[in-house]
Formats: sequence, C-alpha cells, structure tokens
Amino acid sequence: MMKEKIDKEQNPLPEDQEMFDLICQEKQRQSKELRLIPSENYVSHNVLKALGSVLVNKYSEGYPGFRYYEGTEVVDQIENLARERAKKLFNVEHANVQPYSGSPANMAVYFGLLKPGETILGMGLRDGGHLTHGAPVNYSSRFYKAIPYHVNPQTGYLEMSHVRELAREHRPSLLICGGSAYPRILDFAAFREIANEVGAKLMVDMAHFGGLVAAGAYPSPSQYADIITMTTHKVLRGPRGGLILCKSEYAQAIDRAIFPGLQGGPHNHTIAAIGVALHEAASPNYKEYGHKVVENAKELASLLMAEGFTLTTGGTETHLMLLDLRSKGIPGSLLAKALAKAGIVCNANTVPGETGSPKNPSGLRLGTPAVTTQGMGKAEMQFIAKRIASIACAPTDESLIRKIHQEVAELSLQYPIPC
Repeated sequence: MMKEKIDKEQNPLPEDQEMFDLICQEKQRQSKELRLIPSENYVSHNVLKALGSVLVNKYSEGYPGFRYYEGTEVVDQIENLARERAKKLFNVEHANVQPYSGSPANMAVYFGLLKPGETILGMGLRDGGHLTHGAPVNYSSRFYKAIPYHVNPQTGYLEMSHVRELAREHRPSLLICGGSAYPRILDFAAFREIANEVGAKLMVDMAHFGGLVAAGAYPSPSQYADIITMTTHKVLRGPRGGLILCKSEYAQAIDRAIFPGLQGGPHNHTIAAIGVALHEAASPNYKEYGHKVVENAKELASLLMAEGFTLTTGGTETHLMLLDLRSKGIPGSLLAKALAKAGIVCNANTVPGETGSPKNPSGLRLGTPAVTTQGMGKAEMQFIAKRIASIACAPTDESLIRKIHQEVAELSLQYPIPC
C-alpha cells in the first residue's frame, strides 16, 4: 500500500500519448526524407540531452554575477562557458549567448546601437537578404529608415560599387552584410571600407554561414565587423538560438539591449545546448564536416546545371544554391510541393529580378547541411539531382512521385539521423 502511494505521488500526471505519438510521427518523417532546406540540420545526441535537461526549470534574469534570482550559481558557470567557447571559436572580444534566435539578435543590435528613424542599408529580401535587414513587412523598416541594395539581376552577383553608391547617397548609421539566399562569399573587406567611408557601423549577419566560418570553410568576418549576429542552428548544428559577437566597445550596449531591453529570462537549457554545439564545432571532425557541406553543395549545383537547371550566379561557394525556374516555366511553389510529396524537402524562394510574388516565387532554394550530417556524398548528390530533374519534368505525376518517395525513404534510412 505504501509503495503504491509513493508511485502515485511521483507520477501524478497522466502520459500524453496523443502528443508523443505526433512527435514519433515527426521522427519517422525526418528519418525517411531528404532535408534540403539550407536552414535545417540534425543536432547531436548531446545537444538533445542538454535541451531536455533540468536547466529548463531554472529562471535567471540578468547576466552571470548579476542576476535577479537566487540559485544561479550553476547556470552562471554554464553561460560563462558558452560565452568563452563562442569567443574562442569565432575569435571575438565579446559574446552574448542569450538571444532567443537570429531575429531577436538583429533587433537587439538595432535597439542597442541606433535611434528610431536612423538609416540602415541591407540586402533586399528578393535579392537574398533577410526579413530583418529592412524588408517592408518587418519591424526593421517600420522603426528605421531601411534602404535595400540589390544584386545584379542578370548575374545574381552582388556588386560592391552599387553598395558604395547607395551608402554615399543615404549615409546609413548601420551597414548590414549578409543574407539568407546568396550563394557566394561576401567581400567583408569591401564592406568595411564602405562603412568607414560613410561613418557607419558594420554588422555581419552570418546566420546562414556561421557554421562554415567555424569550420574554416568560409572566410571569417571577425577582423572587419563591429558586430556579428548569427543563429546557432543551421550549419552549426546547435539548438534554435542566437549569438551576438562584437568588439568590446559595444559589449555593454548589446548586453543591455538583450536584457532588460528586449528579453526577460534566458533559456538556460538552450544556452547549455549552444555551448555543447560550440564545443563540437571546435573539433577536427566538425571542420571536415563543414568542408564536406560545401563540397556536396558544389557537386549538387554542378549536377543540377547538367540537368538543365539555371542557378543564380551559375553555382555556389557555400552550403546553399538558388534555382531560377523561369526558364523551365515551373513555379517554385509547385515544384517545392511536388518534391515534398516525394520526400525531398526544400523551399520555394524569390530570385533576383523576381517576376512572381513571395507566395508564388520563381525559385527553389536547396542546401546540403542536413544530408551531409547524415553522411551522404557525391553518389547521393547524383541521386538527388536525378530525382529533382525527373519531378521537374512531371510535377503532377502522382505515380512517379510515389515511386521516388519510396526510393528516397530507402536511401535516407541507410543514413540514420541522431535522435
């Protein structure tokens, strides 16, 4: 009788079978499909372990040594460890690991360093930029005067003379370098020169390529940028969180912008998982991984061009590529949905010189971080390119889609995901 009473006290809540059945379904979906969305990846067992730890129970407004709650001795050590790992990995003077994700990180930079109405200059959304770089529908254009720069609509390349011309004309307080669909290496030195010329601060948003920087597969912006922001998922293979890296002269303004400016209590379980991911990213295996991501992307891009696809800039130097489907007469959303039915998950995307709409764009964005994490290589890139080409020729052929979905499931199950 006593044992039964103790068991009931220790397990007072009913199991939520309905919710965990859905989680199991998602696990099965991820196990049997090819994830080609460049912002998605698979985290390690250790990252999952940190995310599911007792740290989720602890509230800790403030910063290590200056909290508004008691009982933070351990979480102080955890946050300090994550900060030091970020500083070392990216060779920066200061790191804030509390942003809930990349968009809040960018907002904190604006909030901490700018006054409402000041001018920001960033890549246009349809050219590969991000919502938070001044898109008309985003807060960044409602609280600040947002001026977009554009890529060459014919070549897809960013021309620094164009950025310089706009910077001279509008004299931005903040020059933003970075994007979410630009497949080439950005010229940080040229951005620094322009920022110096017009008296702007330089922010590099490396949400997409930060993991490649950590691996040495993409140049580091640390010697050029005043502030660097990034997400901790994507190529870095961490949890959904954010980082702000900056020179020490901006540390106080950035920290105050995050707390108490924009956020309350930090997510300690996420910070611990970020620390784990940063530790993994400092390993030789991760560096090999980062170079393999780019190698796979270049291989897939080359194979798709051989299949008759048009790629913006004619290829890639990063983890992602952008297909311009106008020459094939296929809407990006139609092909993306057909591919998803076949287990090849990517996303429709606008392209330079876009003639469609954000809801029905002309492009398709693909990336190789997740399939590379699974261990795939050149042979699998050939498999992927052939299946994409087949579906592009017959995007409404349900029998073909079912056949390819079976082939995709068989392939993906050969490369088990961490779970």
